[in-house]
Amino acid sequence: MEQIDTSALLFETAHATPGARVAGLSAFALLALLTACKPVEEPEPEPIRPVRVVSIETREGGETVTLTGRVEAQEAVNLSFRVGGRMIERSVNVGDQVRAGQVVARLEPETARNTLKSARANLTAARARLVEAQNNFERHRPLLDRGFITRAMFDQAEQAYRSAQAQVDSARAQVSTAETQLSYTNLIADSSGTVTARGAEPGEVVAAGQTIVQLAREGGRDAVFDVPARVIETSSADAQIQVVLSSDPKVQTTGRVREVAPQADPVTRTFKVRIGLNNPPAAMRLGSTVTGSVQLGAGPGIEIPASALTATNQRPAVWILDPATNTVSLRNIEVLRYNLDRVAVADGLQSGDIVVTAGVQTLRPGQQVRLLGTSP
Repeated sequence: MEQIDTSALLFETAHATPGARVAGLSAFALLALLTACKPVEEPEPEPIRPVRVVSIETREGGETVTLTGRVEAQEAVNLSFRVGGRMIERSVNVGDQVRAGQVVARLEPETARNTLKSARANLTAARARLVEAQNNFERHRPLLDRGFITRAMFDQAEQAYRSAQAQVDSARAQVSTAETQLSYTNLIADSSGTVTARGAEPGEVVAAGQTIVQLAREGGRDAVFDVPARVIETSSADAQIQVVLSSDPKVQTTGRVREVAPQADPVTRTFKVRIGLNNPPAAMRLGSTVTGSVQLGAGPGIEIPASALTATNQRPAVWILDPATNTVSLRNIEVLRYNLDRVAVADGLQSGDIVVTAGVQTLRPGQQVRLLGTSP
């Protein structure tokens, strides 16, 4: 349709004759009326927002933390010789059971035996000199009383006797030392346990204090975990830990914290925690992989994903879905604590409420939504 120039029409009407002027005004009014009757375009309907929700359930406790660790002996010792020498025998290997008092390794004993023989010979000679000095001293006593010898001669005999006695004592101590050194050529287990590692082979020349075998003593086992600092700070000192064998969840026991490392690992920034196991099953062998679970927090409560949290009136809030109308409303809540990826709620929610967990930043009160995965 051809467009009408209204400004030109008004100009012509103003300079026309009175009759033509009336006709022009009537046409202009008719044109304005037609323009006013043109239908107004309606706005497009607001799109239905897709959201993800979760149904609220009351938990029996706080957050449950699960970590993976390993079984170790409560006490592990490195057995080593007190003297150096060439090792000629090692009678145990990794995995062997050792009883208290059992000889686990031997050094070549010839040098120690020769030292002992020499010490015993010295002791024999010292005892002979002592007998001679003692007899001489006893002969001088009556001679002094009768005046046949001088006091100086008697004192000299007494001094020789005492010196011979001291030499015997010294020789006896040397024999004892040599016997001890000879006994050190045998490496004896001080307690029963299991060999977990070996540090030297027969034929090697070993130094005093060098590890020959590592022994895990009997009597107790620990579950060892690398624990983040947050878990240590939020868990109770006497919390009971549930420990389960990873390869067979039916094998399980409980334990409590026995030791916490005072310094964090420089790489992982975690702390080594040892859990003393209560009557560990036989299947929980040394080195087995186990899973430990501990409950953080106390008492029943409600937890929601951290992604559901928003704010209104300068307070934490969540969007609640009305399943009857598929609309949302905003509700303030009271937060008890913030965990890694969840939020513990102290007040504001109850079991059965449906909370929006994804898409919370694009919602408004009363807005209609649909669940992700459903047709609009």
